Amino acid sequence: MSAQEPPAQLGMPLEEPEGGCRRVLVAPDGAGLPADPVVGVDEAGRGPLAGPVVAAAVVLAEPNPVLGLTDSKKLSAKRREALHDALLEGAAAAGLGWAEPGEIDAVNILQATHRAMERAVAAIGLSSCRVRIDGNSRPAGLPDAACLVGGDLSDAAISAASILAKVTRDRWMAEHDTRYPGYGFAAHKGYGTAAHRAALERLGPSPIHRRSFKVVSRNARE
Repeated sequence: MSAQEPPAQLGMPLEEPEGGCRRVLVAPDGAGLPADPVVGVDEAGRGPLAGPVVAAAVVLAEPNPVLGLTDSKKLSAKRREALHDALLEGAAAAGLGWAEPGEIDAVNILQATHRAMERAVAAIGLSSCRVRIDGNSRPAGLPDAACLVGGDLSDAAISAASILAKVTRDRWMAEHDTRYPGYGFAAHKGYGTAAHRAALERLGPSPIHRRSFKVVSRNARE
């Protein structure tokens, strides 16, 4: 497994399926799938200096058995973990998509985020559905998607996607804290905290840092 490849036990495969960085978490088998499915999409990890950007796409079952859904950032880590597990049991369909640090550096974080969202929706594989995305930026590959500013607070499916993406990415960063000790990835998840910036100055970038980000590039060593 490459240093930048998300591990299987954290909700991502060791070997990527055809089409790249995506994985189906809950296959749509018809049980609980609405007649007119709505796919909620959200991402985690646009701002950090290290690690992948991860997107999730979720179709909630009808009736929705998962209570307490909201923006993942407003929940404690313990509550996010509990809701993550409940969603995997109760969602009608769910998929993940991600873009690794190298891809982020190659195309920029916005385009990488769009690719991750497109991959998450593709992972579910629904031929007919409505897509709702948190925010105001629509990926080119999802031209009919509705963009909802604050959707992670107002739309249950987007809230669910927010939680799946956040927990998956946080687990990935915690696992990589043991591979690259000294940076504190388990604590800050790659965000640019004072402790993280100090570690960058002391150690230089790791293989999972985003070298296109100025804070990282100025600490790169030849």
